[in-house]
Amino acid sequence: MNLMGIDIGTTSVKTGVFNESLEQKISLSADYTLDAHGDIVEFDGEKYWDIVRGEIEKVRAELSVDALSVDTQCETLILTDENGTPVRPAIVWLDNRADEEAKIIEAHFGHKRVYEVTGQPEITATWPACKLLWVKRHEPEIWAKTKKVFLLEDWILYKMTGKFVSEKTLQSSTIYFDIHKAEWWDEMLDFVGIDKNMLPTLYSSAECIGEYNGTKVVTGAIDQIAGAIGAGVVKKGIVSEMTGTTMVIFMPSDTVPEYDEKSIVPCHYNFDDKYCLLSWTPTAGMALKWFKNALCENFSFAELDELAESVPPGSDGVTFLPYLCGSTMPKYNPAARGSFTGLTTEHTRAHFVRSVMESVSCMLKSNLDYLGLDAQEIRAMGGGANSPFWCQMKADMTGKRLVTLKNKETACLGSAILAGVGIGAFSSVEEAVQKIELGRVYESQGTDYSECYERYLSYDKLLNIVE
Repeated sequence: MNLMGIDIGTTSVKTGVFNESLEQKISLSADYTLDAHGDIVEFDGEKYWDIVRGEIEKVRAELSVDALSVDTQCETLILTDENGTPVRPAIVWLDNRADEEAKIIEAHFGHKRVYEVTGQPEITATWPACKLLWVKRHEPEIWAKTKKVFLLEDWILYKMTGKFVSEKTLQSSTIYFDIHKAEWWDEMLDFVGIDKNMLPTLYSSAECIGEYNGTKVVTGAIDQIAGAIGAGVVKKGIVSEMTGTTMVIFMPSDTVPEYDEKSIVPCHYNFDDKYCLLSWTPTAGMALKWFKNALCENFSFAELDELAESVPPGSDGVTFLPYLCGSTMPKYNPAARGSFTGLTTEHTRAHFVRSVMESVSCMLKSNLDYLGLDAQEIRAMGGGANSPFWCQMKADMTGKRLVTLKNKETACLGSAILAGVGIGAFSSVEEAVQKIELGRVYESQGTDYSECYERYLSYDKLLNIVE
């Protein structure tokens, strides 16, 4: 049996095919370029489908596929007429034109009310409710033609099966989906002016909803949830952290946390009809890449590891604050900036490299501490997971077991698992993830980073000041 997972990212589509043992048979990637002008970011909705269809056909030329599932980002919006023909280009999730509309919604509902219903602590221009209000106010002729409102996964499912359906994890950040009742939030729909007939029928993840050329089509989940499934993060006690350009921490939850006006951690609907929390920081691997490109351009990342390993934990007093693009969690301050502190003439390039890596590890610990998670294990993903030295540092810094994964395309794998569950190849997601091949396991070796971490927090308190 062959199961396909399709991960539609912001600028690429990745496709993976796996058998029932979750061994990967095929891996494909197709890049595309968005049409971006300032706050406006668009793409031709039909081209999304053209790319996905093309990748499916490449796979089918090599082997048959029993079932497939798709994961996407949450907020990319496609508006069509009653026949499913787009009436304007897709408004990509990155699009920020609806800033005024976000303020209008915020003034009417307030952050607390929106969070208590939708799990979203912020009201931003990227959310579909704000985008739809923008279209209604600024493109009335387009709004008059709009009869169906698709998000990107909905659109691909529609093109495959002809069915106007969606799955619930995808709707979490629309801010017109009630995550407690798992249905549309009528009050927000009425305020924006959306008729329920314009919205798809809601399904849970891993439900078979039709066929495409003989392949069963199954509802998926948002990219972060698919990635978590592909990493085996499906129960309390295990969290995932991805150190790529940014850092994303994902954790399952049985409940929606109480509203905290100081927190911007969103709570999403999860694949199992429960919940999950997403914490993220704008700079992680980017900080090390910046340092390499700016000051160590002739060094490989492996050589940077060797440099960092040559100095003791704590970098002999050097502390880096990794806020090259501001800070978000646990402290929201877009104006925050990066800095090195504690420098003397005794410090070398190696101290700087190690302090950058330690700062990202401190940021991981500070987010886990802030979230109050009782986690015993961290599943590590992203480019940072390729560094054994950095992985061991994170295990020692947090005091948690840290585990890497053999398959790096976790979103494709997670979607393939959902496809398998949807057709009965697996009895449950929980059963399927037992087959995921783990990589290296890092146990805390007792290296004492307590002084390093306290120093990081003290400099953060001094220099990362929220006005």
